[in-house]
Amino acid sequence: MAQIIILGAGVMGSAMTLPAAHAGNRITLVGTHLDEEIVGSVASAGRHPRLNITLPGAVTACSWTEFGAVMNDGPDLLVLGVSSAGIPWAIDRIAESIKSPVPILMITKGLAASDDGIEILPHLLAREIEQRTGLSVPVMAVGGPCIAGELAAQRDTSVIVAGHDPDKIAAASRILRAPFYHARPSSDLVGVEICAAFKNFYTLAIGSPVGLLERDNKASNGALMYNLASSLFSQSLAEMAILVEALGGKIETVLGLAGSGDLYVTCQAGRNGRMGRLLGRGLPYSVAKREHMSSDTVEGAQLALDLGQTLKNMMARGVLPYDRLPLTSAIIDAICDDAPLVLSFDRYHRG
Repeated sequence: MAQIIILGAGVMGSAMTLPAAHAGNRITLVGTHLDEEIVGSVASAGRHPRLNITLPGAVTACSWTEFGAVMNDGPDLLVLGVSSAGIPWAIDRIAESIKSPVPILMITKGLAASDDGIEILPHLLAREIEQRTGLSVPVMAVGGPCIAGELAAQRDTSVIVAGHDPDKIAAASRILRAPFYHARPSSDLVGVEICAAFKNFYTLAIGSPVGLLERDNKASNGALMYNLASSLFSQSLAEMAILVEALGGKIETVLGLAGSGDLYVTCQAGRNGRMGRLLGRGLPYSVAKREHMSSDTVEGAQLALDLGQTLKNMMARGVLPYDRLPLTSAIIDAICDDAPLVLSFDRYHRG
């Protein structure tokens, strides 16, 4: 039996309690300052209001104000499930509370701009903790197609656990082992994290044919736009592979669960696809966000806003090949400059 702390009581962090409990562990679910309602519901009735399930009896829910006390118990694994915007807050809380090099498993997806270009969040987290506490903490990440509601319903889910230490990866996978949660190891932490973040970004484009169809209507024979969506899916994988390789990851990661698998499941439903539909209808991003998705966090669009200029600078310096990233450039222009989403087929599938 292991002691697991999950920081972040949103849908994905809370869904992780299912495989963790099935493996016979004790789990403390710690909400952020934004999760007070969820924590109250789980603490009083065991019910997660957003997942609409009763969490396992092995789960204890508490407020973030109790995080330090819980960490004093010496957990075997800390699962970090806050939003990407909450990473600075989480780093502060962890640095205040950590007493030993507890392994951290990140389910948070996102990237950060750095002086050299782009930094993955596990590296940022490990560096910040070491600078503040002197502790060298092993930080791993989960990637691959994992919808929180399906995991909470104990549907079969295959994921990648990536990190730099094979023993830590094996230990984390063993702690979370369940008949419905299938974890595969990977040493390509950079590739997994690039895929995890950019799958949201490219779904903006892959979702656009739905809006184009609404704007232009079905053809007289009832034809839809699956050909276009498939072409955009293929181009997205091609450009994702270019980014992964340029940033130090492995192309085979793009072809597996972390890349094509996660991109596929993200395209099935969700906020990024809905935003893509609005862009396909011809709405500028600012209008689509303000009038239709003002209360939604659209991860792919946020990635473009956070890293769009960094990516452009990297292309200008030749670190990234501008001529081989036409869809990437089009999405950045659409989100950052409110430009129409231009699909330049003459530039696709080259090089």
